[in-house]
Amino acid sequence: MVNPAIVIPARLAASRLPDKPLADICGEPMIVHVWRRGMEAGIGPVIVAAAEEAIVEAVVEAGGEAVLTDPALPSGTDRVAAALAERDPGRAHDIIVNLQGDLPTLDPAAIALTAELLRDGDADISTLGAVITEREEEQRPSVVKAVVDLADGADRGRALYFTRNPAPSGNGPLIHHIGIYGFRRPALERFVGLPQSPLERRERLEQLRALSAGMRIDLALIGGVPLGVDTLPDLEAARAALREPGSEA
Repeated sequence: MVNPAIVIPARLAASRLPDKPLADICGEPMIVHVWRRGMEAGIGPVIVAAAEEAIVEAVVEAGGEAVLTDPALPSGTDRVAAALAERDPGRAHDIIVNLQGDLPTLDPAAIALTAELLRDGDADISTLGAVITEREEEQRPSVVKAVVDLADGADRGRALYFTRNPAPSGNGPLIHHIGIYGFRRPALERFVGLPQSPLERRERLEQLRALSAGMRIDLALIGGVPLGVDTLPDLEAARAALREPGSEA
């Protein structure tokens, strides 16, 4: 059975851009734009897992579906699992895409690719990356690098590690990890039940919990890194991008 669903975790608390999901972009809240990107992927229902009622109201007003979750949940992945348990207790959806709520200009095809990676093969989790083209980005700790077992010319492979440092060493490109994940349903349920791993705490990267537990993560390369909205300049860039005809996808 392959029956994907997309779940978008969202909460108002954000240190750099408070109330980020409700930030206005071209007349609509950002979370609505992200919900639209999920709908445009065309792979299954799109559910917003909201920590606050205001986010639920914004999504429902736009015609979307949202589930109110406990604001005390520790992570977006926990929020995804909680919303899914309420929305799909019969476990009809077997592939779950965890889509960040701050990617309003993401290509819907990238969302669909995340689910496609789990249709065949042995991976528990899927994710995306893009080749780093600027040296400054290689050195920046905020840019997470994925160490991936890629054959020459291949555009997908098994992720072996994630780090904030430049890695791997030697000749060859570095890969900028893009924080969108696909989970097989049992993998999601197992993941949220695991304790934090030492490497996860050290690197401050949640995906290392899965690798430490022996779970397999496969990564596919896409053409570039989508705009993530974390600051006011990012928000202005998203507004400019979505004002341009045809730029929403």
